[in-house]
Amino acid sequence: MTSTWRVGRHVQTTKSVAAGAATAPATARAAADGAVTELYAAYYRPLVQLAVLLVGEKATAEDVVQDSFVAMHARWHSLRDSGKAAAYLRQCVVNRSRSVLRRQRVADRNARQSLPDMPSAEEGALTLLGRSAVVAALHALPARQREVVVLRYYADLSGPQIASVMGITQGSVKSHHARALQTLRGALGR
Repeated sequence: MTSTWRVGRHVQTTKSVAAGAATAPATARAAADGAVTELYAAYYRPLVQLAVLLVGEKATAEDVVQDSFVAMHARWHSLRDSGKAAAYLRQCVVNRSRSVLRRQRVADRNARQSLPDMPSAEEGALTLLGRSAVVAALHALPARQREVVVLRYYADLSGPQIASVMGITQGSVKSHHARALQTLRGALGR
């Protein structure tokens, strides 16, 4: 209902709104904010560490995780089962990591001139982390094998969960896992 009245020379108009209609979107937004904040507190660090192992650098990994949280928050209303939000985030991080690696390959392929090697402070810190024989051997693996190993031993996912996250069959997970372990044993046995 709209009401209009005159005050001096000015015309004032107001609309009366049902009490619940105006607060429903705000309540849903507040619920999404609260749920995403709780997920952020619980899963941010593990997801960043997962992404670092996949993409190889912390700054990019943090961007991947932040983008994943933003995407989940924007789509919170369409999430069918909020109990599966952590799995959605993990899958989102893996997919976005793949996208980052694809973009990097295209950029490397199309790079006209390489820049002088001037390591940043972040790269120096990551280099210390990268000196670990296990991490170095992990980064030498093909992308799919590395993803399977990271999801299995770091994220502690089962074979069916890994297959779901990566979008491949359980047989492919087992195959990638066996090949990765064989390569890692060979690299670390030296």
